[in-house]
Amino acid sequence: MPQPPLFEWHGKEFASEEKAAEWYWAVGIIAVALFIACVLFGNILLALVVIAGTTALCIQAAKRPRIHRFTITERGISIDSHFYRFEDMLHFSVLEYLDETLPPALSIKTKHLLAPHLLIPIIGYDPLDVYDYIAAHLPEGKHDESAIDRVIELFQL
Repeated sequence: MPQPPLFEWHGKEFASEEKAAEWYWAVGIIAVALFIACVLFGNILLALVVIAGTTALCIQAAKRPRIHRFTITERGISIDSHFYRFEDMLHFSVLEYLDETLPPALSIKTKHLLAPHLLIPIIGYDPLDVYDYIAAHLPEGKHDESAIDRVIELFQL
């Protein structure tokens, strides 16, 4: 029998900002310059990698965030239809940002190979209530911003 959720809310996959046309023009100009430099130096393979990378970057930048359903039950945490048991989690932290427009987030390190880090926005609940409940099941750990997080913030992805 399914467990009733103790906490349940909906939230965006990630915070997104609308990119201006100038952003895409700048990325395109840099990509064309790199492509020309690669061709001039005779490195056609790198030129193709630059084009593929630029295409992937622009597709990711234009992507709109999905809305996910987050639930916390007695046995673990569910994100849409994916369930993560507390036994498969290493430690957690509740992050609060200086930017007041961003909601606090529940950061969890897991044993899963394909999902080693879960970052869940806490919307509609007091972060201290969520913290108290998760602390009864997991140890608290230090969760710093990763290099990839900084790169994403730098390029405004």
